Parts: sequence; C-alpha cells; structure tokens
Amino acid sequence: MRSQPLTAIKNRLRSLSFRTGLIVGLICIIFYILSFAQMLLPISVAAKGILWTILFGLAKTAQYSSLLILGKSGIDRLKKLRKKSQQR
Repeated sequence: MRSQPLTAIKNRLRSLSFRTGLIVGLICIIFYILSFAQMLLPISVAAKGILWTILFGLAKTAQYSSLLILGKSGIDRLKKLRKKSQQR
C-alpha cells in the first residue's frame, strides 16, 4: 500500500519532460564525481565521511528521480540516441 504523498511526488516527476530527466541525470553524475573527489580535500576523516554521505545521498536521489522522470520510453529514447551516435 503506497502512501498518498509518495504517489503524488511520483506522478509529478513522471509529468516532467525528457529534457528535464536528462538534466537531472547530469546533476546525478556531478554529485557522484563530487562525492568521491572530496576525498582529496585536506580535511578530517569525519568531515570527509559526512560530505560523502550527503553527496552520495544526493546522487542517489537524483538518479532515481531521473529514472522516474524518463520512464521506460525515455530510457528507450536514450538507447536509440546512443546507438545513432555510435554509428557515426
């Protein structure tokens, strides 16, 4: 049984455009890069752990949001675009 607010959020994300899904996907990649790049900073291990947790959590949130926005048809569209670019 799904709760009402989660269903409303899911429906709202599905109503967004393909382009928005791609932008959120790019944001996801940026958060993944930042979550591991911050390990190079000269700060304490505890601070690094907190930063990693926050940035990795944001990356995962963006990843699943992007997948909800794109949906199955958007994923198929991305695969076709990738296939076209590989043929060039």
